[in-house]
This record gives sequence, structure tokens and C-alpha cells, in this order.
Amino acid sequence: MGRPVTHFEIGCRDSAKTSDFYAKLFDWQMKPMGPATIIETGAGGIGGHITSLGHEPHNYVTVYVEVDDLQTYLDKAGKLGGKTVVPPVKLPGDQGGFAWMADPEGNLIGLWNPKA
Repeated sequence: MGRPVTHFEIGCRDSAKTSDFYAKLFDWQMKPMGPATIIETGAGGIGGHITSLGHEPHNYVTVYVEVDDLQTYLDKAGKLGGKTVVPPVKLPGDQGGFAWMADPEGNLIGLWNPKA
């Protein structure tokens, strides 16, 4: 069995405006949480968040694939022609960690480890 996509992220310049757009368009529930807005899509959907990084890339959409070890998968991606964009970042408390990688075509993919 493969690794599941468990989360998505929408990057933007104006988090409030973007959150309002998607809430009205899809009836998603939005919950501000620090610098991000958590998205609850409803039964059967995966959750996500909206964020404004304040730097490039401003506009992007990426999915997060759950893995058991962030660095192991970044290394594996590198051997397959991908590259690390953001090395492993541990979130405060026991919230897990993430990393970003690019595939050989430059597509941005997030890696997520809830136990990092």
C-alpha cells in the first residue's frame, strides 16, 4: 500500500481574502490558528490550511504525503532526481513535522510526519 495524501495547503498573499473566497465557494469551515487558517472540508474530504508566507512562493497549492521519516524520503527523492526545498521542520509541541521537496519537473510536494 502506498503513502496517503493527508493534507493540502493553499499559499496566497492575502490569507483573509483567500479564506473568505474558499469558505463562500465550497462552504468550507475556516478556523484561524496562528499564521495559518485551518480548513475543514467536511465528511469524506481531507483537511488543509491557507497561509501567507510573506515571501516567494506567494501563490501555490500543494499536497502533503504522510511518511514515517522526513529525511529518509527527502534523500530518496534526491536519488530519484528531486530536490529538497524546505528541510525537516518540527512544529511546536507534539504537532509533528513537515518538509517540502520538488520532483524532477519542479512540482512542490509536502511531506508530513505526525510524530516528527
